[in-house]
Amino acid sequence: MTMKILAVETATSWQSVAILENDDILARKDQDAGGAHGMLLLPAIDRLLAETGLRLTDLDGLACSVGPGSFTGIRVGVATCLGLRAATGLPLALVPTLEAMAWDVTSSSLSICPVLTSRKGELYWAIFQRTNEGQLDRILPEHVGSPGVLARSLTGNTLVLGEGWSSMEREIRAALPIGIAVSSAPVDSTKPSAVTVALVGMQRLRRGEIAGDQVTPMYVQRAEAEIKFEESGGVSPVTRRKERVESKVALRLARGRRGRGREVRPGKSYGV
Repeated sequence: MTMKILAVETATSWQSVAILENDDILARKDQDAGGAHGMLLLPAIDRLLAETGLRLTDLDGLACSVGPGSFTGIRVGVATCLGLRAATGLPLALVPTLEAMAWDVTSSSLSICPVLTSRKGELYWAIFQRTNEGQLDRILPEHVGSPGVLARSLTGNTLVLGEGWSSMEREIRAALPIGIAVSSAPVDSTKPSAVTVALVGMQRLRRGEIAGDQVTPMYVQRAEAEIKFEESGGVSPVTRRKERVESKVALRLARGRRGRGREVRPGKSYGV
């Protein structure tokens, strides 16, 4: 069954957006967002839709990375996809960031450990194993902790990847248990990618694993966002941004229906 999907990856400072039709990449945009996901994400989505000649309503679904990673980046990505879903009715798949990173390792008999940096010198990681059928088994769920704790969680020879590994390889190696060996994955798999988010997301949508009404980012540890949520009286940043995106997209859809065929200014269509 043919499926076109828009995927968003904002769990780190590296923002990635892609549109896939089954395994074919129709368009993609990767950039260093530098913490400015809120300003850059919708324009990046609009650019890809313009490149492909697609409208949001031409798609079959959405996929979004849900963390762990940057609290702000995750909130922006999730809230944006929730807004797009609310405006279009498209089904949404939620994809753990570390799982999508592990999918970049297409063949390995070793355990696969994607690693991202957290706050205060800590790391996020999980451990996966590629099956004979080409799927991924989660051996260890998402954790957060020091390089030493990560090293001690490895129970066999492991392929490690990600910016957390690149930045703290020395500390991790120094804490490895005796007899455990690690090797580095190819450099091109160090950054999270919307392409693998799309591939995993399509599998989930085809299995009927569609996000429900209650969507919670995978922070893994208690986030400053949760504290601010409590202080705000219960109105989360995700909800506020979701409502803004939904309003913008609904307005564009309404204008598109009323004035289809009229010229639309470049950069302002948001794919509708």
